[in-house]
Amino acid sequence: MRLTKCDFMRGVQCPKMLWLDKHNPQYKVIPPDVRDRLEAGNDFGDRAMGMWGTYVEMTARTPSGRIDCSAMLFNTQAHLQKKTPVLCEAAFAVGDLYCAVDILRLDEEGCYQMYEVKDAEAVEPQFVLDAAFQYYVATRSIKISRVYIVIHGEGDLLVPCDVTDLIIATQKGLPAMINRVHAAGDTLDEPNVCCGKQCKTPYRCWYWDYCHTQKRRNKYERI
Repeated sequence: MRLTKCDFMRGVQCPKMLWLDKHNPQYKVIPPDVRDRLEAGNDFGDRAMGMWGTYVEMTARTPSGRIDCSAMLFNTQAHLQKKTPVLCEAAFAVGDLYCAVDILRLDEEGCYQMYEVKDAEAVEPQFVLDAAFQYYVATRSIKISRVYIVIHGEGDLLVPCDVTDLIIATQKGLPAMINRVHAAGDTLDEPNVCCGKQCKTPYRCWYWDYCHTQKRRNKYERI
């Protein structure tokens, strides 16, 4: 199973969420307000691409419209070799781990600075873990000197927040976390996870209805 940063983050929040993504996605329900928030986040990300001027986007799609990860990996390596100053959606893979970094910017010493863009007004812990996973994968191919999370400032201002020290401190525990998430996604049986705070923290789960209906059914069966 290829593990993307989204897979990783969803598996960390709840292993059952990732398992359902892989085995029973038909139970997924994305509320309209969540769809609106995701679209707003995409718009904010698109705007942030130009924060350092001219850039080259690595995104590629298959004829059917799906993301073409292989083409993105190829494009990224080609532009890294050319020392392209600013890359957006640069793709990296190591083993079965995959990520696409929002923005890479070449610094004066020939290393890249990494920018993870979030449609938010503050740096949240989940943003740091998200960026840490990407750093873990990307640094197997390139040297990254600094890591920033870009958030909203006043008006249309984009604010890069330096989280490099936090990212580096998180690296030691990442392999174990990745292994646990992998195991959850690969198991044949649905994980036995009780409903709890992970159902809505940090985000409300798209399988809320499925799991809570199941919880009520189990309650009545015990009566």
